[in-house]
Amino acid sequence: MNAFYTLFLVLALMLIAIFGVGAAHLNGLFGVWLPYAAAAVFIGGFCWRVYKWATIPVPFRIPTTAGQQKSFDWIESNPIDNPSTTRGTWLRMMGEVFLFRTLFRNTQTKLYYEPGQEPKVAYFSQKWLWLFAIMFHYSFLIIVVRHLRFFTDPVPFLVNVTEQLDGIVQMFQPNFYMTDAMIVLGVGYLFIRRLTRAQIRYLSLAADFFPLFLILGIALSGIYMRYIDRVDVATIKQLTMGLATFHPVVPEGIAMSFYVHLFLVCALLFYFPFSKLMHMGGIFLSPTRNMANNNRFVHHENPWNPRIPPHSYAAYEDDFREPMAEAGLPLDKPLEQGAGE
Repeated sequence: MNAFYTLFLVLALMLIAIFGVGAAHLNGLFGVWLPYAAAAVFIGGFCWRVYKWATIPVPFRIPTTAGQQKSFDWIESNPIDNPSTTRGTWLRMMGEVFLFRTLFRNTQTKLYYEPGQEPKVAYFSQKWLWLFAIMFHYSFLIIVVRHLRFFTDPVPFLVNVTEQLDGIVQMFQPNFYMTDAMIVLGVGYLFIRRLTRAQIRYLSLAADFFPLFLILGIALSGIYMRYIDRVDVATIKQLTMGLATFHPVVPEGIAMSFYVHLFLVCALLFYFPFSKLMHMGGIFLSPTRNMANNNRFVHHENPWNPRIPPHSYAAYEDDFREPMAEAGLPLDKPLEQGAGE
């Protein structure tokens, strides 16, 4: 039911945009003020979450490791899966951020049956999740880069090159962007996986389905604008350039589908800092990933431990010699000698 609730919520957001612009004529609210508010909440919320994570003390090294730790020279260590240096830690982080290295090693546990034998626990490599996840994330990134042409004039060289490479497969008019199909496939797989696998469906909450439906709604409304509705790009760029230069204007003749698309994007920006999507910033601050595992040869001391001067047993005995003698406890120095000193 969580999937249906979130689907209805996203459909309700689309109806709000249609009613607000089509019936209430609130073009300024949906075209100017909501985008500004969404951008402010996104930037402020993102920075606040990162600041909170960055200021949480992590006194001890707690990296999760999947390889042999560095020890003796004659024992081969794994410098990336179990990094002991800053260079190894950087390589590990880059693998996580750009290649989803941990997800690539994902395995699935199943009971394996053989005729006439008891079932055995077996582990299978699970690469589909990695493939569709990396497809979705890189498609999203390229689409964001492509959209920078609406906020820049002249358009940067990198944006033009990205757009040309993305539309290199000229199947339709206008050019077909490969990332438009890939992001729908990626989100579709993540959604179907949550519905079809009983264990994941049992654990899934509304917060797991809502960003999937929201991103899917943004992608499909964008595809609808480009290939079916054929919106006026010139008027849309006039609006977006006004937003980017803080001289907002709302031109006449902008299609309703654009306001639906923009409102869903605003909803995503509002939702982003308070959701699981913050893993985009959190991956860089994860203490299980960004720390070198050098506990064997570097002494790490808790920085907020109180400064307590050392107190030896000899000093302890000097302080309590008489009570210890009365209690019959053994003493290093006899009571008479301790009293004489």
